[in-house]
Amino acid sequence: MYVSMRTSLFLTHTMLSKVKKANAIKEVKRHDNDTGSPESQVALLTRQIDELAKHLKKHKKDFHSRRGLLQMVANRRKHLKYLQRKDKKAYESLIQKLGLKR
Repeated sequence: MYVSMRTSLFLTHTMLSKVKKANAIKEVKRHDNDTGSPESQVALLTRQIDELAKHLKKHKKDFHSRRGLLQMVANRRKHLKYLQRKDKKAYESLIQKLGLKR
């Protein structure tokens, strides 16, 4: 499969290493093998959003990555709405841990 130089640069900036993923999930996980809970997904999305935002500050004309950033923000918002509806206490705790403001 052919991967263009632009695509490979995008992938290196947006993909998190295993260590970064583990660190993002460590504070919010429900149990040892937790990767699918809304809390852990929001933590991962937040980390990816931060990484991509740094990339976009440097590369202002990277509109394709900007679209991906907007999709991630929308996805995180959906997870947060779900968590707020299902477990208000966990939602408040997560917002505080991640430093997100509503």
